[in-house]
Amino acid sequence: MKNIVFATNNSHKLQEIRSIVGGRYNILSLSDIDCHDEIPETADTLEGNAILKARWVSEKYGYDCFADDTGLEVYILGNRPGVYSARYAGEPCDSEKNIDKLLSELDGLNDRRARFRTVIALISNNELKEFEGKIEGAIIKERRGNGGFGYDKVFVPEGYDRTFAEMESFEKNSISHRAKATQLLIDYLNKEL
Repeated sequence: MKNIVFATNNSHKLQEIRSIVGGRYNILSLSDIDCHDEIPETADTLEGNAILKARWVSEKYGYDCFADDTGLEVYILGNRPGVYSARYAGEPCDSEKNIDKLLSELDGLNDRRARFRTVIALISNNELKEFEGKIEGAIIKERRGNGGFGYDKVFVPEGYDRTFAEMESFEKNSISHRAKATQLLIDYLNKEL
C-alpha cells in the first residue's frame, strides 16, 4: 500500500479523507512524518495555498504529498469568507465566532446562496496536479445539528433540507466538496499507481 502524506494538522479533515479513501492508500498526517513546521498559507487563493503546503512537505520531507484548501464562498458577500474561512473572525481559529460573524453579515439579506469549494494539490514524482470539488447550497439563519465542523451547522446543500451538521458523516462524505475533490484525486492515483 502506497504512503501519501496529507499535509494537514486538522484531525477532522484527516478523519474525513481517510474515511473517503478507505483502505486503498495509507494516508499519513504531518505528525506521522514528524513534521511540526508552521507551513505557510500566504496565497490569496485556495489553489495557491494548497500548492504551497504540498510543495513544502514534498521538498522538505521527500514524500508524495497532497494538500487541500477549502473555503466557503457566499455570493452576496463577494465570495467571502473564501480563502479566509478558517480565520474569518480573526486569530485563533474559532468556528463558532466565524459562524457568528457570517450570520451577522447576512442578517436581513435574503440571498443566502453559497458554495463550499475544495482544491487539492498533489505533488507526486515531482509533478503537480490539481483537483477541485464544490457543492452549492445556502446559509440558514441559525445553527442546526451537532456533527461536522467549521460552517457545517449553517450550510444546507442544494437539494437537501438538512445542514451538513445534521447528516451522518457517511452521507456528508458522499456529497461534499471534499469528497468530490478527493474522488478526482483517487481516480488519478488509481490510473497512475
